[in-house]
Order: sequence, then C-alpha cells, then structure tokens
Amino acid sequence: MIFKNKIFLFAFIGGLASLLYFFNPFAASKIDYSSEIKPIINKNCIKCHGGVKQAGGFSLLFRDEALAKTKSGKPAIVPFHPEKSEFIKRLNHKDIEERMPFKAEPLSKKEIATLTKWVKEGAEWGDHWAYVIPKFKSEKSSFLAAFSIFDFLKKENKIDEIVNEKIEEAGITPNTAADKATQLRRLSLDIIGMPAKNALAEEYLKNKSDDAYELLVDSLLASKSFGEKWASMWLDLARYSDSRGYQKDNGRTIWKYRDWVIKALNNDMPFDQFSKEQLAGDLLPKPTESQLIATAFHRNTMNNDETGTVDEEFRVAAVLDRVSTTYEVWQSTTMACVQCHSHPYDPFKNQEFYKSMAFFNNTRDEDTQDEAAFLRDFKPEDQTKLNILTNWLKQNCTPAKQNEYYQFIKTLEPRLHAHYADQYQKGALLGDRQIGLFNGGTCRIPNINLDNKTELLMNYANKYPGGSFTMHLDKIDGPIIGKYFCDTSAKYVLRSVKIAQQKGVHSIYLKASNPKLEPEKEVFRIQWFKFIENFPGNPLKDKIENEKLFKELLATRTDNTPIMVENQPDYRRKTFEFVRGNWLVHGKEVQPETPKSLNSFKFSQDRMGLANWLFDDTNPLTGRVIANRIWEQLFGIGIVETLEDFGTQGAKPSHPELLDYMALKLSKDYHWSLKK
Repeated sequence: MIFKNKIFLFAFIGGLASLLYFFNPFAASKIDYSSEIKPIINKNCIKCHGGVKQAGGFSLLFRDEALAKTKSGKPAIVPFHPEKSEFIKRLNHKDIEERMPFKAEPLSKKEIATLTKWVKEGAEWGDHWAYVIPKFKSEKSSFLAAFSIFDFLKKENKIDEIVNEKIEEAGITPNTAADKATQLRRLSLDIIGMPAKNALAEEYLKNKSDDAYELLVDSLLASKSFGEKWASMWLDLARYSDSRGYQKDNGRTIWKYRDWVIKALNNDMPFDQFSKEQLAGDLLPKPTESQLIATAFHRNTMNNDETGTVDEEFRVAAVLDRVSTTYEVWQSTTMACVQCHSHPYDPFKNQEFYKSMAFFNNTRDEDTQDEAAFLRDFKPEDQTKLNILTNWLKQNCTPAKQNEYYQFIKTLEPRLHAHYADQYQKGALLGDRQIGLFNGGTCRIPNINLDNKTELLMNYANKYPGGSFTMHLDKIDGPIIGKYFCDTSAKYVLRSVKIAQQKGVHSIYLKASNPKLEPEKEVFRIQWFKFIENFPGNPLKDKIENEKLFKELLATRTDNTPIMVENQPDYRRKTFEFVRGNWLVHGKEVQPETPKSLNSFKFSQDRMGLANWLFDDTNPLTGRVIANRIWEQLFGIGIVETLEDFGTQGAKPSHPELLDYMALKLSKDYHWSLKK
C-alpha cells in the first residue's frame, strides 16, 4: 500500500512539474505580434497610419512600410533600438501635441511596455492565425487529460474531447444526454429544417438498438428536404433573388440555378466541385448545361434597366461585387475594403483588389436589358430542330466550328450590343439599348476583326419602310462594303446583310438614308449585331436548308437563364486599377493574381484558376471558413463568431484546434463531402 502511494506521489509530482514547466508564469517569452501587438495597433494607430491614411508617411500595415523612412527622412521604428525609435518616443512624449495617439487617450503603461519590448526584440511581424495553414495536432497527454472527471465525454469523438477541455477549464459540469424525443427534434430541424415525418419519428422512438441514432441521421440526410434546408443558407450567400434590383426591380428568371443548388446538395456533390462549377463551370472542358446553369451564382448581381444609365458603369459594379462576394463567401475576407485603398487592418494591398478583379472582368454580361449572357431553353419541337442541325454540322465542319455554332445558338454569344457603337451624328443610343439613326445620320462600330467575315447578323427594327443604310470601311465616306434596304416595317427580327470580304481589324461606319422621314424619326434601330463567316457545307447538299434552320433557331423565342460566358480573344478587355476606386479614372494595367499574403498562385489566369487556388492544399482559409459556416448553422454561433470576417478585426476562434480539426477532416478525410 505504501509502495502504491509512493508511485502515485511520484506521478503527481511529475505531472505537477510538467505543468509548471509548460505554464511557468515567470518564464521569459517573446512578444507575439498577432495576439499582443496587432490588437494595440488596430485599436490605437491604424486609423492614421495604415491602408487608408499614412500620416507623416508612416504606415503600420506591413513591416516593410513600418521600417521605411517617413517624411522626416528617418524610419519611425529602428529594430532592436526602442531608444532610437520615434514610434516609442512619441508614445511617452509629455507634450500632448506631440504624443501619440494624437488627440486621444494615451496608451497604458502596460501597452507601451509591450510595444517597447517588441521593438527591442526586433519588431518582427507575425502571421494572423487565419493565414497559417491548418495542421492536425498530435494527441495531448496532459495531467488534466489523465485525471479527467468527465471521462465519458472523451470517448465519443475528437470534437467532444476538445470541447470537454474547455468545459474543464471553465469548471462547468456538462449536461446529460438529451432524451430521444429531444434528439429527434433537434436533429430534424438541423438537418432538414422541419420536423421529421411521423413514420420516421415513430420508427426512431421505437428503435432500441445502439445504431438507432445513426440510422435516423442517415434517413434525414437522404431526405430531399436536406437540399432545400441547406440551399437556403447558400442562396443567401449567392445573393439569390427573382428580381434584378435597382430602380425598376424587374423580374429575373433564374430559378434553374436555385434548383441546381438543391439537387447538388442532395446528391452530396463534393464542395470543391460544387464551388468550381459555380465559379467557372463554363470553363470546364465541354461543360454540360447543368454546369453552365451553376455559373448563375455570379449572375445574381443586380442589373439596371433604368433608361439613362450607362451599361458599362453597372457592368463594372457587378464585377466589383463578384470580387467582394467571392472573397467573403470562400475566404471570409473583407476584400470590399480594398477597392479604394489598401486594407486598413489586414495585409491586402489596393492593387491586389484589381488583380483579383481581372479574373472576373472578361465575361460577356454587360448590364443589358435582356440580361445576356444566358442559356436558352428550347421547346421540344425546337430542340428536335437543334438536334438535326447539330448532327448535320458534325458532318460538314470541324469539331471546333461545330461547337462554335452550337454555343452561339444556345447562348447568342459572343455578339455586340448597341452600346458598343459610338461617334453618333444625327443619331443616338435610343432607350439605352438600340442604335438609332435619322436621315443622313451616322455612327461608328469600332475595331471589328473582319478576317473571313462575309455577313452582318443583326436584331433589327424599322417602323417606317422605304429607307436604307450603307456600311463604310474605316471612315464615313470610305468604301461601301454592304447595303441594306428597309423595304418593310419590322419589329426586332433577325436580319442579315452580305458584306465584301476584308482582312484585319477595321472600323465600320453606318450611314442611314430616308429623305421622306421627318428629322426626329429614325430610319432603323439595331439591338445587337455580329459579323459572321460563310455558313459551312456544300450548297448542293442541304447547305441552304441548314443555314435557314440555323437562323430560325437564332430567332426562336426561348426561356433564358443568366449564366457566365467567357470572352473570346476578339472581345477581351484590359483590367486597370481604379484611382481612389473611381471606375472612370484608370491607373496601371493589371493581370489576374491573388493576394501575396495568402497561398501562392500557380494556376491558369482565369476563373477556373482562381477556383483551383481556393481549394489548393496550401490555402489556409477555405476549409476553416466552410466548416465554420456549417457549425454556425447547427449551433447558432460560429467557432469564429464573425462568419464574414476572419481578419484581425474579426472575432478570434473560441476553439482554434477544433476549427482546424474540422477543416482538415472536411478537406482531407471527407474529400469535401458536406453530408459526412
């Protein structure tokens, strides 16, 4: 008995010694930038010395900026020398006009001592917890764990083990397990958003086996209501709406995207695939219609139908929204703060916003009345015609050309909208959406690649028959390469004009004529247009019939779902920094790239590359962010309470180890299965 007591005594002393070694309050420790310095700076200094404002030429946002020379010609921080650092001197200054923070309460002695020690140790910066790649931690072997009074919780799973540790630290006694009826209600509301059906509820309450709980969970996960419940969370993040926003707030037909989300969740589509199809489904090899509909995630941006607005302004607004939404949804990063200046609290520079914008700036949507680009849904009889034409094209042109014709029929893209024309004389962009020319009026269609082009397709209207328009090469009085006679009235129908074949890029000038009309009446209107090549095939072998079928399908009325379609080379835009966030004032041109403070970018410079970057093993945020969003849905509050902000101004995780554990289980072990 004495021997046993000695063993226990030695074990107790050994455990106590271990605790003292690890938790010695007198041991010297180096100042931690993220937990000790950054909060002081964010609270007291960054308002005047950060991304928005750099008073005196001094910024504390990045280390290279903080150690650089200020307006005085000297650095404010001299590492290892607080006595030479103006930063520290100003904190202790007796003159309130010189003391920092300026016109504010002085820092406490403890805060000044912390900053002084930090400078003395070298003024090292540190990575914010959210930007460090999560790793599985080794099993703990602690004195508390060895003598846990709540041993039954440790046996459940890793989550209980981590939560139990906090319970013990707080000296709280855990609740006992809930009764089966309460479990049934909680599980049902959490998983399907409503009470379970009577038959399932009765089956669970009667089942006395050890796997009853597991069977209930599986049944609820298999319910179609699962997708509907969890889609409600995702559609909020996608800013889903059946209307367009802004002044008129007209209706929007985008319900197919909503149904896609529900189906994908019910099928437990891996979250990485779920995300990539929404961000860049159109860039997949041979995308399916389902994958194209998925891209409507970023077509939930607002669209302005109001007459008098500038389409380009609201196209740009939509692109800016896509940048901010992508970073908020998948990275819980407030990138919207970086549009006008570098982030005031987090390590993101102003130009990095526009490098991210470059990923999204080359899609075909342009804030048009018809919400192009869209996927056209044909009626059965028209789908039959499309199938016939598709089979004919397979036999009469290359696979690339076949795909080009098919995509144009299904999306009417690429094409040019009326707002592309400029240099109007006796004409105007009518109603914000039609080229309108009066008698003797002209306008320019700039920079058209006419290689192999033989025809102008246009969505055309004219109220007053008897006029005509001519097409001139490179100048108003240049060579005529095409002419159209407005013989009969027409209301937005598909028309074509044969043109003389040219080479290279040219500007086309349209000139209208109808002397019979009064000056304020337009000769014609054009909503959209496209220069096309000769239709393929042999005229002696059904070419004429199939060309007619091609144009019939283009003119057919369809139900349309807005989607993302990437620009072809002839339509590509350049992306520039906006000076002070003003879309009209361009700075330097930029290329697609992600923030340097996060994982490196080694992918294609398009939306698919961005999507792959989000799910790269070295991305520190995506797994944490999604695990946190799911936890919040189940428990009412996230492990990080600020779901949308994992930055230094956001809340700290209540259980960092638990968050990392779930993030890694989700991505590594479960391969992004949300149901698991």
